[in-house]
Amino acid sequence: MAKDCSFDIVSEFDRQELVNAVDQVKRDVASRFDLKDSGSEIDLDADKEIVVTTKDDMKLRNIYDILQSKISKRGLNIRILDPQPVENALGGNVRQVYKLKKGLTQELAKKIVADIKDLKIKVQASIQGDQVRVSGKDKDDLQAVIKALRENEAKYDYPLQFTNYR
Repeated sequence: MAKDCSFDIVSEFDRQELVNAVDQVKRDVASRFDLKDSGSEIDLDADKEIVVTTKDDMKLRNIYDILQSKISKRGLNIRILDPQPVENALGGNVRQVYKLKKGLTQELAKKIVADIKDLKIKVQASIQGDQVRVSGKDKDDLQAVIKALRENEAKYDYPLQFTNYR
C-alpha cells in the first residue's frame, strides 16, 4: 500500500528576527538626522503588534519605511504587518499600530482549501487549527499545489510557508 505524503500550509514568522529588526529600527531612529530628537518610540508588544509613536505623519512614514526595509533584510515577509489607522496620541503626537499576522484565519484557510480543490489535483486538504494540511499519494501533485499557491500568494495578503513536508 502506498504511503501518503503531506505538507502543512502555515503563516508564521521568526520572532527573534522580528525583535532584531525592531531593535535595528530603534537604533536607526536614534541616529538619523531627521528623526534623532523627534521623541519617536517603537515598541514590540508580545508578538501581537508594533506600536510607533512620533511627532507627525511625515516622521511616521519615514519610520514605517525603515521598518519595512529592516524586516525584509532580516528575511521576513513585510505582509506580516497589518497597519491600522493613524490615531492622535498625547502631546500632539501621532500613533500607528501595526498588528502582526500570525496563523491562518478560518476564512483564509477555507479559501485556500477551496482553491486547492479547484485545481482538480488528487490531493486532500484539511484545516487543522491555524494551518492547512495537504496530503496525497504523489509528491509531484503536492509540489504542483505548492507551485499554484505560490503563484497566487498575492491574493491571500498573508505570507504563506510550506512546512512539515513528508
